[in-house]
Amino acid sequence: MGYSRFVEIGRVCLVNYGPLNNSLVVVVDVVDGRRALVDGPGVKRQMVSFKRLSLTNLKVEGFVHSATAKIVKKQWEACEIEKKWTESTWAKKLAQREARANTTDFQRFQVMINRKKRSQIINKELAKMKKSA
Repeated sequence: MGYSRFVEIGRVCLVNYGPLNNSLVVVVDVVDGRRALVDGPGVKRQMVSFKRLSLTNLKVEGFVHSATAKIVKKQWEACEIEKKWTESTWAKKLAQREARANTTDFQRFQVMINRKKRSQIINKELAKMKKSA
């Protein structure tokens, strides 16, 4: 199977660097070989380098290049991009990473204790199975 994530009008991207980090945007127009004009919910229309964009499999259909912010917002909602994004494994991994980064010392301690308890239970059951076999 060939590569299917191309920079194109309507491609949804994740900003991976800078003040817009982890924001979803849609490519409205390709400026040149290095930059694109992007727009999205909570993001002002601006030019962003391709180095700062991670292309997703999602695409917003129904508008031509340099469409207004109103049209982009309307098509964004019609395609249910937010819902599709939250269901993707990529978004789930980012949410899990953020949740782990925001844990307190006590929460990390509780996770360690629960892991130990789980492994003890597994080892006991495994020993029973080996003994009976």
